[in-house]
Amino acid sequence: MQRVTTRLADGRELLYYFDGPVPGDGVPADRRDLAPHRPVSELRYDALRDEWVVVATHRQGRTHLPGDDACPLCPSTADRLSEIPARGYDVAVFENRFPSLAAAAGRASRTPGRTPDTPGLFAVRGGSGRCEVVCFTSDHEASFADLPAKRVRTVVDAWCDRTTALSELPDVEQVFPFENRGEEIGVTLAHPHGQIFGYPFVTPRTRRMLANVRDHRERTGRNLHEDRLNAELAHGVRLVARTERWAAFVPAAARWPFEVHLYPLRHVPDLPALDGAERDDLAVVYPEILRGLDRVFGVRMPYIAAWHQAPVRRDRESAWLHLELFSTRRAPGKLKYPAGSESGMDVFINDIAPEHAAALLRGDEEAA
Repeated sequence: MQRVTTRLADGRELLYYFDGPVPGDGVPADRRDLAPHRPVSELRYDALRDEWVVVATHRQGRTHLPGDDACPLCPSTADRLSEIPARGYDVAVFENRFPSLAAAAGRASRTPGRTPDTPGLFAVRGGSGRCEVVCFTSDHEASFADLPAKRVRTVVDAWCDRTTALSELPDVEQVFPFENRGEEIGVTLAHPHGQIFGYPFVTPRTRRMLANVRDHRERTGRNLHEDRLNAELAHGVRLVARTERWAAFVPAAARWPFEVHLYPLRHVPDLPALDGAERDDLAVVYPEILRGLDRVFGVRMPYIAAWHQAPVRRDRESAWLHLELFSTRRAPGKLKYPAGSESGMDVFINDIAPEHAAALLRGDEEAA
């Protein structure tokens, strides 16, 4: 993998990652006339839930479901300039033009609703952090599942490289690479791409998982992730894929109709900690799982693929890198919507038994 770094016309960083050597003619400059990039967002603290909420009003104007001939992630042409100046590329990563979090967000200048009797109850701070877009291919019609192993390996290396870079930013406490696919999930750009968030806090879900891992260690002296992984491997009925270095399974208490957790068999805290063999193996097994997901109903499944990594500065020995992949589709033409119980109380109700979902994802004939 080779990398070239440049800047877009408004000052945002753009990085190209190449499967092989860098093209001899290099990379072209952004010829658009753009004003300097100065996004503004803020974080508001919910004291009752002990959570931060991002308020980013400038995102109301972001690009929404453009036609294929106006896709901002396709390569630029002589007649149309996009976010990517190159006429073609392997993998491209750039700062989001409409970020939820940004280094230039600055500090909030007010605290709405605060009174002398409510110190800290309405805490607000600047929405510092980083939001990047990761384009997996210049082919608008492709999907991650279509990518050859060599390209997937380039994407994996880009995730690792960006995780390392974002972890060095002073305001970033957790790095989150993810992909949303399908309008049913809420995707507003059809081009195959993902994102990376650099949060200025440790997210609520990660804090809950880490607390459970610590409690389990205090009770048993063992790592909860390892015990869970070994139990699924021993049980076997919910396994979807197994290689020399990775294992994928449907969790026993899956929340979504089709949900897969992908773990490296070796305890590592984050993507950069993977060695070359683990990255090569991931580049093969991950697209296989995605293709299995698409085979269930014979259509491209909407999904979210979320990488769980250790926080940058704490609990790194407790975290265990893993991917959570899930789809909201429960049947052809039917979606699972988070309704009252899920959205109101965080109590999920699943319509498909995890064991049956695993059999469908494996392609077992008797499960069809």
